[in-house]
Amino acid sequence: MAKIKKIAVLTSGGDAPGMNAAIRAVVRKALSENLKVYGILRGYEGLIKGDFIPMNSKSVGNIIQLGGTILKTARSEKFRTVEGRQQAYNNLIEKEIDALVVIGGDGTFKGARIFAEEHNFPIVGLPGTIDNDLFGTDMTIGFDTAINTAVEAIDKIRDTAASHERIFFIEVMGRDAGFIALRVGIASGAEAVIVPEVPTDLEQLHNRLVEYMQRKKTSSIIIVAEGDDAGGAFEIKKAMEKYGDEFDMKVTVLGHIQRGGSPTAYDRYLASRLGVAAIDALLDDQRSVMVGMINRQIVYVPFNQTIKHHKSIDQTLLDIVDILNT
Repeated sequence: MAKIKKIAVLTSGGDAPGMNAAIRAVVRKALSENLKVYGILRGYEGLIKGDFIPMNSKSVGNIIQLGGTILKTARSEKFRTVEGRQQAYNNLIEKEIDALVVIGGDGTFKGARIFAEEHNFPIVGLPGTIDNDLFGTDMTIGFDTAINTAVEAIDKIRDTAASHERIFFIEVMGRDAGFIALRVGIASGAEAVIVPEVPTDLEQLHNRLVEYMQRKKTSSIIIVAEGDDAGGAFEIKKAMEKYGDEFDMKVTVLGHIQRGGSPTAYDRYLASRLGVAAIDALLDDQRSVMVGMINRQIVYVPFNQTIKHHKSIDQTLLDIVDILNT
């Protein structure tokens, strides 16, 4: 591979706290290696439109504590087409950019893999998603902040649940994965956790709520991952109402507050380490890999693997939820 002299970095898909810390690390590590750096605005859409901005050390000053992404993010239907990807490649060649760092989730890596295969272009990815659903890394950038944000909100909801003797069904993000729900459920002392990976047994849930009432437990918190097979927190509440009990039940959907806010110390640390490792990977002639961290060690996982393999939840965590509420 020809020697890398210029790189570009972009963020794509859903924003995640810590993306700015990752951008900062990529830019400053690249500058320390005497590389020129461009930022691409609005992800793959900006790559197609040629929205490139030169970046220096000052460009990423005072951003490590900021949520969101200074490079913005967007979905791009055009990048799904051969013509769109060809235009993106033309823009990179015009700017004489030799390699690309992409920060995002599963969809981001799928796009990167196809682009790299079509144009033989060096790309390294950083796992930036609050869902923590990417194979090949223990934690994704943004996950720690999201669960801390959710737990803080749930602690407040528990206060009102106890005061009014209510059952709250609290829906958290996670799309098709229950990682947020499980971690938040344990940390907040939830009475039950419902995740997409396990079929929802509504009768069992109802029996558990009845049991709590018989034990004079006057309030409960039920954590529901948004992608569960029962249709979400509102549908589960409706199902419980059909049993005819005199439960006072409410639903709270935490929604996009889980995406925002200043990243935790861990997310800043993780993003910084992965960002530095991304440049090391490119300089080591690696391409089409995601940089992850397993057992506190940097690992490089081919896009094919992180896309193909499903990251499974730890069944023991579900067992812990039950044990702690006996």
